[in-house]
Amino acid sequence: MKIKNILVSQPQPAELEKSPYGDLTKKFNLNIVFRKFITIEGIPAKDFRKDRVNILDYSAVIFTSRNAVDHFFRICKEMRVDVPDNMKYFSISESTAYYLQKYVQYRKRKVFHSKENFSNLAELIKKHKTEKFLLPCSDVHKQEIPKMLEENKINYKKAIIYKTLASDLSDIDITKYDMLVFFSPSGIKSLYKNFPDFTQSSISIAAFGPTTAKAVTDAGLSLTISAPSKTAASMPMAIEQYLHAEMKKK
Repeated sequence: MKIKNILVSQPQPAELEKSPYGDLTKKFNLNIVFRKFITIEGIPAKDFRKDRVNILDYSAVIFTSRNAVDHFFRICKEMRVDVPDNMKYFSISESTAYYLQKYVQYRKRKVFHSKENFSNLAELIKKHKTEKFLLPCSDVHKQEIPKMLEENKINYKKAIIYKTLASDLSDIDITKYDMLVFFSPSGIKSLYKNFPDFTQSSISIAAFGPTTAKAVTDAGLSLTISAPSKTAASMPMAIEQYLHAEMKKK
């Protein structure tokens, strides 16, 4: 089936025309629509206090996303917690680490980052096993990090500081799209919350990351594109390779 209309379950890039998705639009004459399938909602300080997590008891913080960074410093502000200058920060990626500049003087802090993967982050953390780690996260989160920390006997505590909720997609006609692109298991949950009678039919489905791919198949859906791969590091690259392969079949 010819792919013409694609729904990407993420916010639209700031400069769409200059982004990889903009290139896809031009190369294949596509209509690509961006729509957040999930909404992030911060947990108020009064509710956070019920978990009895004292932020100042910890000497290091692990960040797996920018959302975690934003809500960690939000909760600190709401609770009037002054984060000490000697706090260490461990981030899943370089971009997340640099995002810390929004809240701290980056060059004066002890900031460590991995190369976008959990195993590399584990090696970094193991070099600092004497620290007490805090893991700010959502109520819906990947289990790789807690599992890795427990396997390596790292002293850590999860801090649920925000919720991942399904966005309201009632204004969307999901059947008009030839491809749906997902980046988290929460996106799949949102799909069925908004469209409980959804049937895939001839719609192609793309998933980024193994946990998202598993959520697709666990939902009884057929997975068309899986990224990243050896030949496609990003979702736009994976989609482009797929479209080129489909064109050759004709």
